[in-house]
Amino acid sequence: MKKISVEHEIDRAKSHEKKGEIIEARNIYKGVLKVFPKNLRVQKKLAELDTSEKNSPMHPPQEFINRIIKLINQKQLSSVIDMARALTRQYPKSFIAWDLLGATNKLLGNFEEALKNFKKAIEINPDYENAYYNMGVVLLDNYDKPKEAIDSFRKCLSLNSQNAAAYNNIGNSLRSLGRLKEAIYALNKSTLIEPNNAVYYSNTGNVLRDLGEFNKAIETYNKAILLKPDYAEAYYNLSFTYNLRGDLKKGLELYEWRMKKNSLTTKIPRKHLTWDKHKPISGKKFLVYEEQGLGDTIQFCRYLSLLKQNNVQVVFKVKTKMHALLKTLDENIILIDSELDDNTIDFETPLMSLPYLFNTNINTIPSMTSYLSADHEKVKFWKKRLTKDTFKVGICWQGSTNKAAFGRSFPLTLFEDISKLTNVELISLHKGDGENQIEKINFDLTILGNSFDSGEDAFVDT
Repeated sequence: MKKISVEHEIDRAKSHEKKGEIIEARNIYKGVLKVFPKNLRVQKKLAELDTSEKNSPMHPPQEFINRIIKLINQKQLSSVIDMARALTRQYPKSFIAWDLLGATNKLLGNFEEALKNFKKAIEINPDYENAYYNMGVVLLDNYDKPKEAIDSFRKCLSLNSQNAAAYNNIGNSLRSLGRLKEAIYALNKSTLIEPNNAVYYSNTGNVLRDLGEFNKAIETYNKAILLKPDYAEAYYNLSFTYNLRGDLKKGLELYEWRMKKNSLTTKIPRKHLTWDKHKPISGKKFLVYEEQGLGDTIQFCRYLSLLKQNNVQVVFKVKTKMHALLKTLDENIILIDSELDDNTIDFETPLMSLPYLFNTNINTIPSMTSYLSADHEKVKFWKKRLTKDTFKVGICWQGSTNKAAFGRSFPLTLFEDISKLTNVELISLHKGDGENQIEKINFDLTILGNSFDSGEDAFVDT
């Protein structure tokens, strides 16, 4: 290695030091000394580095931590991740630095890395409450592991019994496990500690609704709204309670708050294309677009017919795989799967807003006997396959495994008593998550095979 290379390596090492990358700088100095073991200048630089590290504090300066937290809150995550990594290199024994890196990785969707970071923080300081809490959040929200999350939150509470957020998340975890009474206890602890936190009241209302205690749920949601009048999530959650009570007018109006939530689930209609229930729509072109799951599309597409009855040209933007089924609704409804030019439409709305726009109440739900039809050739095909002279019952037992499907699943084994009724034939219409339960039952269940609903079109066999 020539002298100029030594200078270059020293400059490289200094550059790493300025960025807080002490390990990299040390490795460069050591690399030079392997070639030039008697180089006094490099020996001195390495000694200064070691002395500086020994005398340096365990944690980064508070102003540096505050700067990173500010950038996190501003969602400038691409800048933060490099800074956070540099901190853990410069302060490898700082559990605070590792926790910050974990929080950044979580926001970036690097959940596995985030868990490793939180575990590193705990390894350095087994009594660091924040890392247990953050690890619990990742386990609950991103890995759907409520039992493991509860363990983390409880450890957090063992270090700080006044951590209201930990009680809140234990309540949310218990709710996802169906342990509703225990969830209420935990959530009540969170509101007792922080009586002015609207989120905790809204979460408590969710559990009360699950328990069927609608009046208490409404009262609790209203507490959340009193504390935070623009709290869209509370209004949204409250809408389900009114709908369950049969007050669709109020429930559907509140359901429109979904478009003001932090986590949007649908596209918001553009202001100049929004129908206010009063503008004339006869002869106009109305774009409706799907939202939520396929089942919701099937359930609420009947409202497209109400638009047609008002002499509206209806265009429905929906997944291509639904077109074959939905074209049986009304051949004059135009089905598309791509965006339309603004200049070609007069109004637009998400599908799930149509019940509100048509002022639906319990007596005015469109209840035509049949609004979708089966393909005649498919009917013939399955008639040949299902030849038993029985009373046929098609069944499903599990919704999606994501959190939105909470409460929509139950064990297949619960159908056993029905299967034993005289002349009843259970037929599995189930595909996907939960299908493996079929292998574990000890009663008759007709299976339709891999060809069932296996084509590009959804639900045409069902």
